[in-house]
Amino acid sequence: MGKYFGTDGFRGIAGKELTAIHAFRIGQLLGYYLKNEKKERPKAVIGKDTRISSYMLEYAIASGLASVGADSYLLHVTTTPSVAYVTKSDKFDIGIMISASHNPYYDNGIKILNSSGEKINDTLTDKIEKYLDARDTVPLAENQEIGKIVDYYEGRNRYIGYLISIAKSSFKKFRVGLDLANGSCHMIGKTVFESLGATTYVINNQPNGLNINENAGSTHIENLQKLVKEKGLDIGFAFDGDGDRCICVDDKGEIVNGDKIMYLLAKDLKEKGELLTNTVVTTVMSNLGLYKSLEKESIKYEITSVGDRFVYENIAKNGHSLGGEESGHIILSKYASTGDGILTAIKIMDILADKKQNLSYLLKDITLLPQKTLSIAVKNKKDALDNEKLQMLCKTIEKELKNNGRILLRASGTEPKIRVMIECESEAQIDNYLNRINSVIQEEKLNG
Repeated sequence: MGKYFGTDGFRGIAGKELTAIHAFRIGQLLGYYLKNEKKERPKAVIGKDTRISSYMLEYAIASGLASVGADSYLLHVTTTPSVAYVTKSDKFDIGIMISASHNPYYDNGIKILNSSGEKINDTLTDKIEKYLDARDTVPLAENQEIGKIVDYYEGRNRYIGYLISIAKSSFKKFRVGLDLANGSCHMIGKTVFESLGATTYVINNQPNGLNINENAGSTHIENLQKLVKEKGLDIGFAFDGDGDRCICVDDKGEIVNGDKIMYLLAKDLKEKGELLTNTVVTTVMSNLGLYKSLEKESIKYEITSVGDRFVYENIAKNGHSLGGEESGHIILSKYASTGDGILTAIKIMDILADKKQNLSYLLKDITLLPQKTLSIAVKNKKDALDNEKLQMLCKTIEKELKNNGRILLRASGTEPKIRVMIECESEAQIDNYLNRINSVIQEEKLNG
């Protein structure tokens, strides 16, 4: 990770750590770089989520692109996967999404995708990092060479059509709950499911710039659980701020996370002969219960570092068809180059329609071990991770767990936090371990 860019682009407090000046200079560097690469006028497509700062950053980055002679096409409020789709399908040179995903409204971010709809490589990221700290500026365009900024709603509409075309079944008999997180999916989610025939019950669909992810979406699944139970719905789907995650609630009101979703999709793909390489790509955060369940189905798995970027890189390199994270980023390589919450939900609905069974029944053979993650704001992530007392405690816990669980300590790639994940057979034991870790953090004054 660099000074500005982490595992999911440039992210920080809007107006403080990520400013309009940063966005403008990123636009300048991208336009200049693409112009030199192409030797002609480049085109960028830009999407944003519903944060109050997204508009500021959208216009700033588009202005930066225009100032060096690159054209910008604005999708306006849309999802990250829609930007990836439009970038590739409509042959743009670069795709840009302005979002901080599941973070609170006061954070924002800039994700940059190459012409294939994939996250840019480290070489280009390094160039952007250097330019952000440089005092000089790239050559500016003049007269007719100045770039255009164009509204491009048709790109988003084409993506909606693409999602609808993916479904193989009618959802006419289903009553579906949707938690749209007051984010990017509020422009797309209800339209897609109702176009496919579902009766929808929608919550958190009134964004005001300040309420994105606030007690809503995939990180606050309790709201959707309540909706599904009270209305007696067949299923519920919760998305995050930029629409690349999906967490489900089954017909009994139980949470179905990314690990259970991967298990469901892997079994279905294997039955249909579509699970390429018979392998699912996971991250170190996936549950031991998932691996045991996959082994029972004779399905192989691979494990990467945390981050959908690493999952996709593994999929692309090895020709796999499915991968994801327990947080709900699910990548189906036949359809997308990034996690896509609505696409994931459509594929789950297709399975329900095909099997004529409810979700709780289809997941009866997978049991996940209790798992909890503690996110701790720290002054310095590296110092916290290297702290001798914390390291010693983690090793002690690891020995106590033996083969019946595990502990994982890592730095957040998107926030000034460290994350401690513990997994074992007893929730009380997990809480005890997490309390001990938290005590050491406080004793050592590592808190942010």
